[in-house]
Amino acid sequence: MPSLKDLRNRIASVKSTRKITRAMQLVSASKLKRAQEAAEAARPYAEKMQGVLANLAASVGTQAGAPKLLAGTGGNTRNLLVVMTADRGLCGGFNTNIVKLARQRIESLTREGKQVKILCVGRKGRDQLKRVYGNLIIGTHEFAGIRRLTFSHIQPIAKQVLDLFDAGEFDVVTMCYARFKSVISQIPTAQRLIPAEVPAGTKTADLKGGSYEYEPDEQDILADLLPRNVAVQIFRALLENQASEQGARMAAMDSATRNAGDVIDALSMKYNRSRQAQITKELIEIISGAEAL
Repeated sequence: MPSLKDLRNRIASVKSTRKITRAMQLVSASKLKRAQEAAEAARPYAEKMQGVLANLAASVGTQAGAPKLLAGTGGNTRNLLVVMTADRGLCGGFNTNIVKLARQRIESLTREGKQVKILCVGRKGRDQLKRVYGNLIIGTHEFAGIRRLTFSHIQPIAKQVLDLFDAGEFDVVTMCYARFKSVISQIPTAQRLIPAEVPAGTKTADLKGGSYEYEPDEQDILADLLPRNVAVQIFRALLENQASEQGARMAAMDSATRNAGDVIDALSMKYNRSRQAQITKELIEIISGAEAL
């Protein structure tokens, strides 16, 4: 049975831990507001970009010589997974859920006899994946120390993906990230990046029986728009990830703070009982000694 000193030390230790988790919860709550606003602000632009692509794809998507970023290379045997996680932990199952989704896709593609390579965005995803798939990882991008993510920060990622695709290294590129829904709900999502995927239900312009005439033509517009769309979708996914990370960390630290409080209550009760038992024992010894005299 632990001594009273041991119990006091454990109570003090758990109280210190509770202060840390409470502080992290408050910090995440303040960061979450900014991250959520950034993610929500990026959604309309990304969705509008997809709508424009849907309009253009309807006219040139099936034509011979359509851009590879839109029509693909004609194969799907070589796949690149861009796995987006956080650089830090202590955010519940946020990183693990994204990595789990990536592993499922890797295993599924491997069973089909397809080649898979991994580009990690975030240290935690790399650390988890390299244990089993270290030979598949071709690079890692980290954002530790960056307080506010901007469009310029993701340009190296977009450039590497586009350069590898132009070099004929891959046929299909897919992003794995967490889409922010609420503080307690982050949805692991796999989104095809190349060839450009227009999700079902994407709103397109209502031409009301008319047609657009493009200047320059559709091919020239797509040549500029498709690479930009890759960067925009990566940026949007990372903003969604940031909001999801802060929401998951806030929820995890709130749970940890409450659990620490429960542990403190249990230890305090145990300490009081042990102290009362020790006092009772000492009184009995004093009374017994006095009666013996």
